[in-house]
Amino acid sequence: MVFIYFLLAAAVTVFAAIKLSQYADVISEKSAMGGMMVGTLLLAGATSLPEISTSFSAAAIGNADIAVGNMIGSNLFNLFILAGFDLLLNRRRMLERASKDHTYSSLLGIFLTVLLLLALWLRTDITFLGIGLDSLAIGITYIVGMLIINKLPNLDTIDMDDEPVDAKAPKNPSAHLSPKHAGIRFAIVALVIMAAGTALSITGDEIAVVTGIGSSFVGSFLVAAATSLPEAISVFVALRLSNVNMAVGAVLGSNIFNMVILALSDPIYVEGSILAEVSGANFIIATAVLIMSVLIMFSLYRPKTTSTWAYSLPSILVIIIYFVASYLNFTY
Repeated sequence: MVFIYFLLAAAVTVFAAIKLSQYADVISEKSAMGGMMVGTLLLAGATSLPEISTSFSAAAIGNADIAVGNMIGSNLFNLFILAGFDLLLNRRRMLERASKDHTYSSLLGIFLTVLLLLALWLRTDITFLGIGLDSLAIGITYIVGMLIINKLPNLDTIDMDDEPVDAKAPKNPSAHLSPKHAGIRFAIVALVIMAAGTALSITGDEIAVVTGIGSSFVGSFLVAAATSLPEAISVFVALRLSNVNMAVGAVLGSNIFNMVILALSDPIYVEGSILAEVSGANFIIATAVLIMSVLIMFSLYRPKTTSTWAYSLPSILVIIIYFVASYLNFTY
């Protein structure tokens, strides 16, 4: 039955994510917030709610590997999603057409991942007010980084927020809503996603016990992939609605927001610093996330290329690294 409950929770998450993306598209089109802002802040925060509830629940029951592995694995899966859609929609060149301002959030994500790798390597079990110093450093860096990003200049020389004139996007079923009503429905659906994320965490922990696979692998891949469903669906829906910047922003914003979950989960985990207690397999996943993040940032910032192969190579490498990391984590 635990597998059925897990699949039901995942199904609810998928349906809610579809509605969430539609409401977010209305907000980006009918308010002062553009696709990049809605994707990086609003949609990214909402689609990260399953990670929050999952990591909180796992930390509360003392399962550090699912609490941390869920977050790191979600970042890995998010980048895999981005690269996968980039290859599937190769003709549209999603990463090349997205705003270069996404480079800022990508760079912050890389820096936060470096801090995470240092924490997993040093294993410093020192806490301050119930929070590990490593988790505290990650949380503070996120806040300072976001404040700096808001003051940095625009990197685009032209408006990158619109699709080409030949793009044939389906009509948004929620397009008739006002920004206010879309915002209210967005908040309600976000709560549904958070509840589904809690169910995914509890059933995922039970699956780890029943199958004997191990909490590290379950946390980094099974639960992480399930809780990343909102990001996957959000990217798909945003691209169908021709909102490239919302699609890219949802993934990159979610990845940097996920890092804050460490700082917020640490005090809930009462057995010490949460990063000092996890399996070494998480170091493998974090390293893969770092390499994949650098490749995505390169794709976002590089000049346009006429070669399809040259354009596709970074995304191909991201997908290869994902499967290599999956194998190494399973055999660790």
